[in-house]
Amino acid sequence: MEELGRLETTAYQQAKKHPLILALDDIRSMHNVGAILRSADAFRVEAVWLGGFSPEPTQREVQKTALGAENSVAWEKISDLTARIAAAQTAGYQVVVVEQTSDSVLLPDFTAPAGPVVLVVGNEVTGVREDIVALADAVVEIPQWGTKHSLNVSVAAGIVLYALLGHLGAE
Repeated sequence: MEELGRLETTAYQQAKKHPLILALDDIRSMHNVGAILRSADAFRVEAVWLGGFSPEPTQREVQKTALGAENSVAWEKISDLTARIAAAQTAGYQVVVVEQTSDSVLLPDFTAPAGPVVLVVGNEVTGVREDIVALADAVVEIPQWGTKHSLNVSVAAGIVLYALLGHLGAE
């Protein structure tokens, strides 16, 4: 770890985080939750909120993919994700939803907010629930040129995290 410049778990937990919370809306796959936790660790996000039936990192299948990120990243199981997102918005967070809608902005054309963000990704089949999309300050979409019209949720989360943190001036 040291030769790679990586933080140990305790040092990571104490390190300054980027002002970004990643909210998972009904993610069904334990592997996707684990992969998202790894990306959250890599980008040093503030926290991961597990909404709805998203599996918790206490489950072995999540841990197999998270590879220890379940121990470094602050995570919380949220019973009412919509209410928690609305409360964060009231506290000054901008809500950015990753979804394909008639009003979505392509990620390369998106200007990220200057302040703290709640980034919401949704269910692998049905996407982000409408009540959460309705709260969004912005809806972003990743451009795609193939035959499929969506990316794996963990891949999409990683792409958008990278793009947003570049705009937030991440170190």
